[in-house]
Amino acid sequence: MPVRPDLRDGLPSGRPLRLVAVHAHPDDETLATGLALAHHVEAGDEVHVVTCTLGEEGEVITPSLAALEGDGPALAKHRRGELDRAMRRLGVRHHLLGGEQPRWRDSGMAGSPAAAHPQAFSGADLEEAARDLAALLQGVRPDLVLTYDPWGGYGHPDHVQTHRVTARAVELLAEGTPGAAPRLYVALVPASWAREDRRWLAAHVPDGTRSPAGGLVRVPGPDDPCPPNVVADDLVTHAVVDEGALPRQRAALAEHPTQVTLHEGWYTLSNDVAARLPGREGYAAWPASREALARAQGEPPA
Repeated sequence: MPVRPDLRDGLPSGRPLRLVAVHAHPDDETLATGLALAHHVEAGDEVHVVTCTLGEEGEVITPSLAALEGDGPALAKHRRGELDRAMRRLGVRHHLLGGEQPRWRDSGMAGSPAAAHPQAFSGADLEEAARDLAALLQGVRPDLVLTYDPWGGYGHPDHVQTHRVTARAVELLAEGTPGAAPRLYVALVPASWAREDRRWLAAHVPDGTRSPAGGLVRVPGPDDPCPPNVVADDLVTHAVVDEGALPRQRAALAEHPTQVTLHEGWYTLSNDVAARLPGREGYAAWPASREALARAQGEPPA
């Protein structure tokens, strides 16, 4: 198995680093990059999270809170509270894209009516949103920025848009001050890790486990398709491996009960599919990995 450098490789070692993770909805930050955030917090680095929408279209898996689903303003308010508590658990500084009241809202899944909303983030003007984010980043002056891969992890339109906006914002910073832009990394999963995680889940998820709503939890089989963020091992150039940071990540996930059900070493979302919390995350530098990913995965969504 390749030995991948940590995200701090090649960066200044004489001071705390500044890291920003940019995400589409509350809970994404902890699910997709939570281990890296926890790892850097525990190393004494300055860690920030930017959230682009408040997740108005999210499914609610907690039966006692089911009335929130479909009520965009009420769900946004509730998820903002979850997000605030999760950020305190992680120990990071939090920002909403566009200010105290986000300019854009959750677009919902591809093809949903929410995508037609005039404030849907997936339809936001790329340059406008990127300028907003670039201004925020300029104030933080990060060494590192983390976000989704070009396919948005599993294809959610807001995740795809977040990748585009973040990549363009970093470009704007580079254009404004050549050589001073932060390093940008996209989150990826090596295929060998995905296979190991499925074997682990098959051995550790009890048969007959049910979700809070009563659905039967399913463990993905070895031949089930993987989401687009699972790629050939050689495309993943960096890694954060730190089981010691898992308690902090788990504590933050526990603050997102409308979206996540935690178990011992694993969790489920609204699809009732078991996913592992493995104490490791993979990344690749962007745009250095653009061409290799396009060759391997095909062109990302337009």
